[in-house]
Amino acid sequence: MEDKNVNNLKGFTGPMRLPFVILTPACVLVGLGTAVWSIGEVNYFYFTLALFGALAAHISVNAFNEYFDFKSGLDHRTHRTPFSGGSGTLPRSPELERQALSVALVTIIITALIGVYFLWVRSISLLPLGALGLLIIIAYTPRFTHNPVLCLITPGLGFGPLMVMGTDFVLTGGYSWTSFIASLIPFFLVNDLLLLNQFPDVEADHSVGRRHFPIILGRKVSSLIYGTILLLAYLSIVLGVMLGYLPRTSLIGLLTMLIAVPVIIGAYRSAESVEKLVPYLGLNVIINIATPVLVAIGLFLG
Repeated sequence: MEDKNVNNLKGFTGPMRLPFVILTPACVLVGLGTAVWSIGEVNYFYFTLALFGALAAHISVNAFNEYFDFKSGLDHRTHRTPFSGGSGTLPRSPELERQALSVALVTIIITALIGVYFLWVRSISLLPLGALGLLIIIAYTPRFTHNPVLCLITPGLGFGPLMVMGTDFVLTGGYSWTSFIASLIPFFLVNDLLLLNQFPDVEADHSVGRRHFPIILGRKVSSLIYGTILLLAYLSIVLGVMLGYLPRTSLIGLLTMLIAVPVIIGAYRSAESVEKLVPYLGLNVIINIATPVLVAIGLFLG
């Protein structure tokens, strides 16, 4: 009985990919930072609710990804690493398929209900962000991964403009250039996170009809795209400060370039070797979490 209960628990927590959900608070924190820098005092109940909705959205897209990848057979072909290839829950325990789908459906409903609440207490102007967010959650794995451009930009849209500008909107009551510029930082970073994570699974992804840049252009060329996008994230910080939309203190986000430069070089040199690439996948995760947090701290200090 105990083993069955443990297995059922894994059926719910495994597809959530909880170790990776830490990315969500890092991105939402940027939205809090832009709001605090813009208006000072904010409603922390609204912030908590926005964070909870963002966490539910992230868990939902993770669980949908686990479910669809298992149904397509991709999970049995991937080269799983600590940072890519899914949790491995369903290949190990196929009977937990329904639990994974349940997690995806329940969490997307939670996300939608929180969105409806903010439409009611704030403004209908939030609807475009909310509708796009729900579309990305549902369509990312079965649809967007088959288009190289959409596959590249939709992760960043979710964690960048949708989370950062959405959080800022519910706290300030409107859109701002500050939140838009700040949202570009996780936009570029998270696009790169998923891009580099696709390198180990090129052959497996291609076998189930996916089309992303490492498949159509190759890993070596895609590593150059990765480096370019990563530099754009840091350029967003610099331009934001130069244009007056971000405080100078947000430049502390540039500190992660100390990690980013070696990762860019290493990703290029190790593009064709999964084993050599794994350490850079891990460092890329650190960049994705640390940079938004540092920018948020800069916004609080500014």
